[in-house]
Amino acid sequence: MTTPNDRTETVVTEQPAAPTHTHTTVIERRSGGGSGLMMALALLVLVVGGLIAWQFLQQGEVRTDAVAGAANQVGDAAQQVGDAAQDAAQKIGE
Repeated sequence: MTTPNDRTETVVTEQPAAPTHTHTTVIERRSGGGSGLMMALALLVLVVGGLIAWQFLQQGEVRTDAVAGAANQVGDAAQQVGDAAQDAAQKIGE
C-alpha cells in the first residue's frame, strides 16, 4: 500500500520557444459604387423603350396599309360610278 508520502506529482508547463504575437489582417473590399447596376438599369430601359417603339411603328404600318387599301377601294368605286354615268349618258343619247 502506498502512503501519501510515496506519491510523486509531476506538473508540466509548456511555453513556446519564442514569444508568439497575434496579427490581424483587415481586408477592405471596395465596390464599384453601383455603376454596374446603373448600367444594367439603363440597358433595360433602352430595350423596353425599343420594343415599345418597334410595336408602335408596326401598328403605324398596319394603319397605313389599311388607309391605302381603303383609298384604293374608294377609287375603284368612283371609277365604277363614272363608268355607270357614261353608260347612262350613252343610253339617253340613243
